[in-house]
Amino acid sequence: MATKGAATILSCGVVVVRQTASGWLTLLLRAYNHWDFPKGMCEDGETPLEAAVREVGEESGLSELAFAWGERFTETGPYQRGKVARYYLAQTSQEKIVMGISPDLGRPEHHEYRWVSFDTAHDLASPRVRGVVQWARQVVGG
Repeated sequence: MATKGAATILSCGVVVVRQTASGWLTLLLRAYNHWDFPKGMCEDGETPLEAAVREVGEESGLSELAFAWGERFTETGPYQRGKVARYYLAQTSQEKIVMGISPDLGRPEHHEYRWVSFDTAHDLASPRVRGVVQWARQVVGG
């Protein structure tokens, strides 16, 4: 994991999936030209999983997350000055997304969201996120 001095720079998120009649869909959020899963920085006193769940709620409004595959996760290699992103995998039946207002920005942190297939997620995502898409697809079996 990346470190900054003695502290780890860890961003925590969740690959949220929803089963539909046409197969598994996953939630992607877009900030500028970058598509990613809901994630954010782990705050003092939070476990990485707690941070990931909080970030999903803040960024998407989703409150129903079932960690049907346990607490397994994958991590990216270092990016953006040594940050590492850790992603868990959770299922939801909720479809409606409400992007929360960031207190720092006064607007939602993201510009758009989409529920997409793993194939579309792979096509939209950056190389760093594509590895996470492949991991989630393999775990879910979609």
